[in-house]
Amino acid sequence: MIWRSEFDRREALKLSWAAALAAALPRPAEAAPLKLVFVHGRGQAGLNKDDLKATWLDTLSKGAAANGKKLPDHLEVAFPYYGDVLEKFVQKSQLPLPSNIHTKGGAKQDDYLAFQADVATEIRLRTGVTDEEVNAEFSPEVRQRGPENWEWVQAIIRAIDHHVPSVSQDFLESFMRDVYLYATNFAVQDAIDEIVTNDLTEQPTVVVGHSLGTVVAYHVLNSEKTLSVPLYVSVGSPLAIREITKQLRPIAHPSSVKDWYNAFDKRDVVALNPLDPGNFPVQPPIVNYDGVDNQTSNRHGIVGYLNDKSVAAQILQGLGA
Repeated sequence: MIWRSEFDRREALKLSWAAALAAALPRPAEAAPLKLVFVHGRGQAGLNKDDLKATWLDTLSKGAAANGKKLPDHLEVAFPYYGDVLEKFVQKSQLPLPSNIHTKGGAKQDDYLAFQADVATEIRLRTGVTDEEVNAEFSPEVRQRGPENWEWVQAIIRAIDHHVPSVSQDFLESFMRDVYLYATNFAVQDAIDEIVTNDLTEQPTVVVGHSLGTVVAYHVLNSEKTLSVPLYVSVGSPLAIREITKQLRPIAHPSSVKDWYNAFDKRDVVALNPLDPGNFPVQPPIVNYDGVDNQTSNRHGIVGYLNDKSVAAQILQGLGA
């Protein structure tokens, strides 16, 4: 029995040394609690920030419930609101909607029309609007084509309005104006980016952007290298529209973002193309999901995205829920 007690003594010594060593070593830092940041799109001027945030959260909760889950308790949620700031810049810019242009303008208006012509042409081709349907919107005496011809741009937009059920002329014109203003005006970019950046720190954060908000969030995340974003979710994103992509070059996968998930309804003309290697070539590649059935009237509203089961599941996974 002597050898047995000696064995026990040795084992006890081993355990005591291991415990002492473990106590002396620095403990790994506990993971910081995750934060969720929502970046809204255009058309939110004059609305209440808290009401908007509540709508986003309530809708996401419905998507979570569809997965038999709920949002984590004590989740920090930020909703950087720039709707009024954007509207002030829109008013100051005096950029007219295409339907309000009736005379040839200067270089600024020409650039603006060229942008709209390219975006509208890509949308009409993607949605199957034909040359004949565009021609039918011309006055009989007008047949000159080109971005310098405001009547031609108007004809394309009217044809889309008449032949794509989920799109209205006002929605498309306003969307193109606001995206153009953000993408081409550094003062607008700086003002809006600052609002979003103020709600981002090095704390691990899941970012969800919608519509123009996906452009804003991408621009911020691509500029701020020290952020920690385990997941960026873009829904209803226009980033893959060629003319918008061109304004953001050189494009890259933000170094602060680990994973990027892009979801869209194929009937949403704002989310014209997937963010795939053919349209938005970045490494690592973006995960695209085109199975959203957005029930809002224009197939683009945020409540038609956040209540989607797959979109909600991705956000929950990013939050560790």
